[in-house]
Amino acid sequence: MVTFLAGGTGTPKLLDGAARVWDPAETAVVANTGDDVELGGHLVCPDVDTVLFAGGGVLDRETWWGIDGDTTATHAELRRLAEEVGLGTSPRYLGDDAQTAGREIARWRRFSAVGEFMEIGDRDRAVHLTRTSLLDEGKSLTEAIRVLADAFDLDVELLPMSDDPVATLVHTEGGETLHFQEYWVARRGEPPVADVEFRGAADAEPTGAVLDALADPVVIGPSNPVTSLGPMLALPGFERALRETPVVAVSPFVGDKVFSGPAADLMEGVGREPSTTGVADSYPFADAFVLDDADPTGLDRHVERTDTRIDGADDAERVARACERALAAVADNSVDAPPREGAE
Repeated sequence: MVTFLAGGTGTPKLLDGAARVWDPAETAVVANTGDDVELGGHLVCPDVDTVLFAGGGVLDRETWWGIDGDTTATHAELRRLAEEVGLGTSPRYLGDDAQTAGREIARWRRFSAVGEFMEIGDRDRAVHLTRTSLLDEGKSLTEAIRVLADAFDLDVELLPMSDDPVATLVHTEGGETLHFQEYWVARRGEPPVADVEFRGAADAEPTGAVLDALADPVVIGPSNPVTSLGPMLALPGFERALRETPVVAVSPFVGDKVFSGPAADLMEGVGREPSTTGVADSYPFADAFVLDDADPTGLDRHVERTDTRIDGADDAERVARACERALAAVADNSVDAPPREGAE
């Protein structure tokens, strides 16, 4: 058994090749839900759905978002209606009282659908409607996602990190507080970051299914340490579980150069070095790392090297096999290795 921690696109790309290394039936994927939003009453789970759609063979692999070939008629009409009456297409948060009303899972991340600032495809919307309706019928988020995983014939076990609400909020140097989706989708990551908050994390819990999955060896793909992994690590007991199991992480950097996404700006914003060294400092529980051949970083933990760029399934398999070697090396040295310390 092996468990992947997934956020953004890094780990989903790695999963393309992982199925050639580990049996998907013995693979669990714990997905970040800090990026989730409720948009027009429908719960959108971007990091969950990237794994769902990729595993179901329908992901748009040009954008790594949504369903390939999907139409966007509803989205286009929402924007037309808003522009027609001068309401605009910027993110529209619901009021403070509404942020903690209604579905508890949607706390601190409720948006109006007026102008719909995130592009949602028509088939994609059906997934959000189904998930939200299952929640309204009384199912937990874990149960609702299990239903969707069955609908997409997913081979791996897909688990949300928690059934409780956690919202990733970006505090900017200008004094604004933005949900991550406004920061990244609407603002294109432009406001300078002063800090990142995982609101609700202290009162949330990883599910029993997640804790069971974390008892197996864990692979962290080349994901953003701040907003992809940060919400998981902020959950009580999550990091402690990682300290008690073998963990290998793939750096999303080559030295101080990031492959893609906002990881460098976010790490710098929260006071971490935007580099492989900063990633290692962010993961004190990790026993081993997979680094790119060209990465000059030296670490105090076991390192496997390969070409870590992932542009397809063959690349993903190459990186997955490096992860497999790293886990084997950790297992070989486990008798002599002391438990790795780290903050809760």
